[in-house]
Amino acid sequence: MEAWLQNFFTYLPDGTLYYLLIGLIAFGESLVAIGLLLPGSTLCVFAGFLALHGKGDILALIGVAATGAFGGDLLSYLLGARFAGPMLKSRLLANRLGLVRKSEFFFAAHGGKSVFFGRFFGPVRGFIPFVAGGAGMRPALFTGYSMVSAILWGLAYPGVGYLAGISWQNVQLWTGRFSLLILAALALTVAWIWWRNRK
Repeated sequence: MEAWLQNFFTYLPDGTLYYLLIGLIAFGESLVAIGLLLPGSTLCVFAGFLALHGKGDILALIGVAATGAFGGDLLSYLLGARFAGPMLKSRLLANRLGLVRKSEFFFAAHGGKSVFFGRFFGPVRGFIPFVAGGAGMRPALFTGYSMVSAILWGLAYPGVGYLAGISWQNVQLWTGRFSLLILAALALTVAWIWWRNRK
């Protein structure tokens, strides 16, 4: 192991506290507005990279990342369902109404699928569940889309860091390729909906 990694490990907590930290990072990234301030995806990729070098267990990291992401979605959904009006007038969201409107448009265009795909688009990640709650999306439907996307997110980001962790350059390359794959899936979904609506 490289000396800088050994030195870096001394600054990180161990055991349960370390996994709790990763889970909180994933949770915070999925929260409305708060997620914009937290580079959770990058930190979870880096956690996977560290797991390759002996810091934590990759399966445990995947589990806590997915759980945190799902928990953040649920809280954002509940906040939207119960406090959307007051929160939109609050200082927290006053400067981010543009992102709220983009999320509303995305949700109106794609419904439940926006909860799934929104997970993989940084700026709207926490806003889509908030908008879904405010729009009255059925809890069971929201939970299904959110759970599947959270599991995939938890697999993807620490997994990319772990599998491509031979060098940090490889991590960046594979993260970019994964984003392209999500964009391609979204484009195919939009094309299919457009074609179906023309019939």
